[in-house]
Amino acid sequence: MDEWIQKIGTAACIVMPFFNIPMILHMMKRKSSKDVSISWVLGIWVCTVLMTPQALRSQDTAFRAFGAVNIFFFSILTFFVLKYRNGPTSDS
Repeated sequence: MDEWIQKIGTAACIVMPFFNIPMILHMMKRKSSKDVSISWVLGIWVCTVLMTPQALRSQDTAFRAFGAVNIFFFSILTFFVLKYRNGPTSDS
């Protein structure tokens, strides 16, 4: 039973950050991130950056997997939030 719990937990930790993709695509389509709080995204990103070294050194496979995948996808999300912060420009 413990083996199944470990496998399910690891799979969920890998899959969860992929839910950032729809938000990224939404921002790219609208070329705006005005509906996303800058303080929220930067707060989560800073905490993710600070958490990642411990996640990567952890013996827990699920936590390691989550740390690696989450830093990647949340960094992309943060980039697009900052890139599209001012909404669409008139010169595009």
